[in-house]
Amino acid sequence: MTDTLRPAEPASATETGDGQRKLKRSIGVVGGTLLTLSCVTPASTLFVVVPDLFGTLGTATALTIAIGSVLCIAVAFCYAELGTLIPSAGGEYAMVSTLAGRLAGWLVFVLSLLVVVIVPPVIAMGTADYIAPLVHVDPALTGAGVMLLATLAGLLDLRANAWITGVFLVLEVIAAAVVAVLGFSHAHRGAGSLVSMQVAGAHGSVDPVTAALVVSGLAIALFVTQGFSTAVYLSEELEHPRRDVARTVLATLAISTVIILVPVAAITMGATDLRELTGGDLSAMVTAWSNTAVGTFVSLCVALAIVNAGIVMVIQNSRVLFASARDKAWPTPVNGLLSRLGRFGSPWVATLTVGIPGALLCFVDLDTLYGVTGVSVTAMYLLVAVAALLGRRDGHRHTPAWRMPLWPAVPVLLIAVLGYVLVQQDPAYLLWTGGITAVATLYWALYLRPRRDTHWLVSLPEDTRS
Repeated sequence: MTDTLRPAEPASATETGDGQRKLKRSIGVVGGTLLTLSCVTPASTLFVVVPDLFGTLGTATALTIAIGSVLCIAVAFCYAELGTLIPSAGGEYAMVSTLAGRLAGWLVFVLSLLVVVIVPPVIAMGTADYIAPLVHVDPALTGAGVMLLATLAGLLDLRANAWITGVFLVLEVIAAAVVAVLGFSHAHRGAGSLVSMQVAGAHGSVDPVTAALVVSGLAIALFVTQGFSTAVYLSEELEHPRRDVARTVLATLAISTVIILVPVAAITMGATDLRELTGGDLSAMVTAWSNTAVGTFVSLCVALAIVNAGIVMVIQNSRVLFASARDKAWPTPVNGLLSRLGRFGSPWVATLTVGIPGALLCFVDLDTLYGVTGVSVTAMYLLVAVAALLGRRDGHRHTPAWRMPLWPAVPVLLIAVLGYVLVQQDPAYLLWTGGITAVATLYWALYLRPRRDTHWLVSLPEDTRS
């Protein structure tokens, strides 16, 4: 972890020769991996998001997550190549704008903004369930408190946050490991149950899990390991982005998949019956497999993991807004505010801008937040795959970058699969996301496009190193 501790750069390092503000390169691949893994937040995803999958997919949950993880390998290839080709804190929108056009980049920015605003409160609201052994509080109020705490932490220096999130991540992995060991050691069914495709129905019945349900669940399964894209958002703060972005993306996906999928398999095999599995009360299962003390320890580790995830997500999300302001996405006064850097080198106005609305979203219906997030993530991945298909044309062909294997087959197959998954989602969530995208398109047509010479000018940091 020594590469997370570098001498601080002088204040002038945050400003280019033409006065443009930029982020400091202060973390190496280990620090970047810790931050990115913390954004995936395996344990909090396991305890907050996965129970909803158990409720609809039952014993097919592990299989659905496994399929989603395979799809994510192709997605990670696209992110790794484009993230080293276009190393910008703008993440997806910088990559897509550069390779597929400014309108496509703008739409990806809107989708990513939906994801980065919605996901933190979705995770944060799960805190109340896991501090229940100590105190009972309203989930919305708890989630809002976690969001505000994460916002304050996000104002600190990134290297300090790498250490904070690293310590929390260790506890998170321990909690997931305890669940896996207990589940396997109390198995009530064999490995064949992982593909038995059953879910508890009404009045004690057993219902089959259809292929259509699995496809529909893939949108959430993709969201389960979605945080590996954080490496791209941090590319302007990684010391060697051309090399380290790809390493961080691929390593994070591999580690997080193991941390999430192994306990899911253990829970599926260890649940006493199908109704207990479908109910998804993981804390109760852990306590039943062990004792109250172990159950409380795991619950508190999960609560810390959720706080950890909130911190990293706020860090990531503020970088997206910072980059959009630097690229002139908003009216001039707004751009000036969002691009301001504080004494610790963090974009403090952008941090507050994503943190405070995130606290307010904790009072919105959770199912709607899940649905819109799933649609947004799927559509965003699809557009990134399109950009990856275009990433080797013209002048980009010879730019130094990590190159994915099996190109162009990987992005072509990914586009087809994600397009199918997208059209299988709930129409209500498609309408919500489509309506927001339509409003964003109007903003592009009426404000950004007429000002194409002065606004939405996607840029790369001048000091990008090989």
